[in-house]
This record gives sequence, structure tokens and C-alpha cells, in this order.
Amino acid sequence: MEEILEILEKNARAGVEEIALMLDMSVEEVEAAIKKLEEDKVIVGYNTLINWDNSSKETVTALIELRVTPQRGQGFDKIAERIYRYPQVKACYLMSGSFDLTVIIEGKNMKEVALFVAEKLAPLEGVISTSTHFVLKKYKDDGVIFEENGKDDREALRL
Repeated sequence: MEEILEILEKNARAGVEEIALMLDMSVEEVEAAIKKLEEDKVIVGYNTLINWDNSSKETVTALIELRVTPQRGQGFDKIAERIYRYPQVKACYLMSGSFDLTVIIEGKNMKEVALFVAEKLAPLEGVISTSTHFVLKKYKDDGVIFEENGKDDREALRL
């Protein structure tokens, strides 16, 4: 089953017939395996990775570091749930190190992101501090290189 997961992770559009051929399995075996993986919540969704910089849609991505106070009996889970329920939140991770949660959000512009942090995240009970980092350019995301430049743009030194 791991082989099926690896194929789908690299290409969510891979068809059952293609996977069966690649793994020397029957179509029925692959269909049954994928159904079981979905039922067991190993496969939780199928996504398309989009390079928004090459589209007409304007988006800003930000990573917000949060220091929070864990709640008695629930640790960080309760506050993380309150945060990841916002539609602007694309990802939320519990971290080790100098802060507790990393929240990745998207907005139309920097002001919208800043207002979200100031009005929604920072005032939450248990949030001690926030630190916002704006993504200026994506080079690679989810294992995919966005812009591969094969030519050497460095200037030649003349001695």
C-alpha cells in the first residue's frame, strides 16, 4: 500500500489502471486498496498544487509563529482547533523550539493578512505572542520546483 501512496503523493491524477500497471497489480486490487486507505483516513484528500504567481489572482502567503499557553487537560489541541477552523488558515502545525504553533495563511494582500493576525489570532485566549513572516517568493512547494532557471545569470569577472 505504501507504493500506492507514493504514486498518489507525486501525482494525485494517476488513474487506477496506471497504478495497477506500475505495480503489477489488478485494477480491482488497487481500487480496494485506495478505498481502504480513504476509509482509514490515510488518504484524506486530493490536491492540486497551483503556482498563483503565474495566474491573475493576487495572493499573499504568510507564516505566523505563535507562542501560546496550553490549556489544562487539552494541551495545544483546543487553541489549534480554534485557529485551523478559520478559512484563511491553510495549515497549522504544533512545533518544537522557541514557539508553539506555525500557522500558514493566505490573503488578498499584506493588509488583509495583518488585520487577520491583529483581529483574529492575537486576541485569542491563550495566545501570548505572534510573529508574522510574509512569503516573498516560492521556489519550491510540496516537493515541486516552481521556476527552474537553467541559465547562469552571474556576471563574468574580468581580470
